[in-house]
Amino acid sequence: MLRTVLQGLLGLVGCLLACELLLRLLPVSTATATGYYTDPLVLSYPPGHAWTTSTGWALQNAQRLRSNNAGFLAHRDFVPEPRAVVLIGDSFVEAAMLPAGERPGEQLERALSGRPVYTMGAPGSALLDYAERIRLAQSRYGVRDMVLLMERGDVRQSLCGSGQIHGPCLERQSLAPRSLLQPPPGAMKRLLRRSALAQYLMVQLKFDPQRFWRQALAGSHATVRLEAGLPASAMPAPPAALDAVSAAFFERIRGRVAGRLVIVVDSDRAAIRRGSALADPDRARFIAQARAAGATVVDTEPLYRAQLARSPLALEVGPQDAHLNTLGVALVMQAAARALQAP
Repeated sequence: MLRTVLQGLLGLVGCLLACELLLRLLPVSTATATGYYTDPLVLSYPPGHAWTTSTGWALQNAQRLRSNNAGFLAHRDFVPEPRAVVLIGDSFVEAAMLPAGERPGEQLERALSGRPVYTMGAPGSALLDYAERIRLAQSRYGVRDMVLLMERGDVRQSLCGSGQIHGPCLERQSLAPRSLLQPPPGAMKRLLRRSALAQYLMVQLKFDPQRFWRQALAGSHATVRLEAGLPASAMPAPPAALDAVSAAFFERIRGRVAGRLVIVVDSDRAAIRRGSALADPDRARFIAQARAAGATVVDTEPLYRAQLARSPLALEVGPQDAHLNTLGVALVMQAAARALQAP
């Protein structure tokens, strides 16, 4: 019996080692090693860090990437340059799944006839994080003109507990400001980052050991506990909380934008494809608040509707990836360029 168990364990270890070696030959996503390297409130990669990214179990859209001198995935290093434009957002701006040259920063630079664009995109961030990057761009590099590419959840996700915060947030109930910095990785996490098999399970397959354990414990009561386990980023927020986030954002960037602030607001592309009217009062209210604060707002809804009337081509990377593809990026960056160049 003992011999059988040992043989089984040796076979399992051999299988895991074989999987590890095989996956090291494939473009499995590698550790990004994010941290607060260049600013105490701005999460970035280590300057000059190289990593690989791909999508899903089939390792689609594989890209080998390198951060610039400021720790962002950008096509140029950042130096003090008042003529530059900074492009800020989350993974929609970073667009790591797209080939170099097709990402938003490069497309915006071409649309601006070569005017330097500093791309400050960072996955998993929200509106109040963007205020910190505006501060950084203005204070360190003297940038005057700013472009924000906003995902529809960016205001709601600035409430503490959303899981999409790099630092500053507002408490969901009291609306008090807080700063929730991401802790440095522990020894186990650093070890797992070195394993291609662990990266494949957690990044490509989105396997969450904690969620798996909770579901196992819940057993037949899983359906009852589902709502309690809903991420805060997906939970509705009262209008007063969203208004407080917007007010905090515009207050924090006051005096930081010496030139023009252009905010491109994404819209519900699935509803537009269905021909449905957009029912998103929170989005409409933010657009009105942004315009009242002096920002130039590019509402993507008419852009998307006009494009889909001309062509049935999708604007997304794929069925499992709602990020904008090359065509979608071109559409919104050309609109941002027109807004920047308008008299």
